Amino acid sequence: MAHDVVRRVEEVAARLAATAEETERLGKLSDESVKLVREAGVMRLLQPTDFGGFAAHPRDFAEAVMAVAKVCGSTGWVCGVGGVHPWEMALMDRRLQEEVWGENGDTWIASPYMPSGVATPTDGGYVLRGRWQFSSGTDHCDWIFLGAMLGDADGKPAQPVKTMHVVLPRKDYTIVEDSWDVIGLCGTGSKDVIVDGAFIPSYRTIDADEVAQGELAAERAGRTDTVYRLPFWTMFPLGITAAVIGIAEGALACHLDYQRDRVMAAGTRVRDDPHTMYAISEAAAEIAGSRTQLLDGVSRLYDMVDAGQPISFEDRSVVRRNQVRCAWRAVSAVDEIFARSGGNAVRRNNAMQRFWRDAHVGLQHAIHIPGSIYHSNALTSLGIEPDGPLRALI
Repeated sequence: MAHDVVRRVEEVAARLAATAEETERLGKLSDESVKLVREAGVMRLLQPTDFGGFAAHPRDFAEAVMAVAKVCGSTGWVCGVGGVHPWEMALMDRRLQEEVWGENGDTWIASPYMPSGVATPTDGGYVLRGRWQFSSGTDHCDWIFLGAMLGDADGKPAQPVKTMHVVLPRKDYTIVEDSWDVIGLCGTGSKDVIVDGAFIPSYRTIDADEVAQGELAAERAGRTDTVYRLPFWTMFPLGITAAVIGIAEGALACHLDYQRDRVMAAGTRVRDDPHTMYAISEAAAEIAGSRTQLLDGVSRLYDMVDAGQPISFEDRSVVRRNQVRCAWRAVSAVDEIFARSGGNAVRRNNAMQRFWRDAHVGLQHAIHIPGSIYHSNALTSLGIEPDGPLRALI
């Protein structure tokens, strides 16, 4: 059965869809979109129960993201990215969780995790400097996760490189207002952020490798819920790919509505054209298959952890391989139906073109790059243990 949050999203779907054009025009989520997402509770699905969250199954989180993205790609994307941050916050020091959620359990947290800054050690913590791109939904967030490299005494990346995730309040970073001018997912407001010498107490940091493993971070944080013992590179890609699949579902729904009574240039009704009907069914099957495979992958790892079984690198690799393929398969299906939507599909007043643009921009995210993920997985299939860069993002 669907989680209550998923049902609430479906109940307000028409209202969310009505915000999509304004969200795109603003270059960030509209106030109404934010209000609806907050009321539905999407961002609290992976938040711990002791801070007003649901500590939900990751499958429920992915389904909620899909339901949002199906009616507004940008809002779904922000939910997919930002909705994972409460999951990691649950693994942080309790003092930080109190700072973030103590007074308001609906506080949103931004990112990105790319280590685009240097955290130089100092008494009691670190001094951080850097500039980060792609901070989705950042205008609506009061805190931020940032990836950083550990610095040496000169403020340069220490060798060998060591990465961490650090957390800052809104007053300690600057949002670059004119830094999000794009062709798709326009409403995500994924702007640049700058940090220039902010002090970060040690308790607001965590080792990136520790989070990647899952179990260790959960143990240190005292979190016993199964969801918090999953690996980072299972959880973070989940929300992003769920958004892309949800966008594909939205494109299909829009296409079906548009084609139902459409007459082609030759005077033939689309419903009587076997080629277009074939493409619709094939695309629907591909998108549905992508959805099923994504949910199956995270559910399988969840069940393993829940049963006390260790998750191997090969297990993680298979899920990442399939997750990447899910996104590409879904967007390819969108291309097939968009190509058969006629010239009017490209008009700005036709939502089909927005879904098409959003799907392709979503595919550009680093977690959807197949090269090293496929290479690494193929090696594990051959019984060869990947090393170095081939273990990255898995």
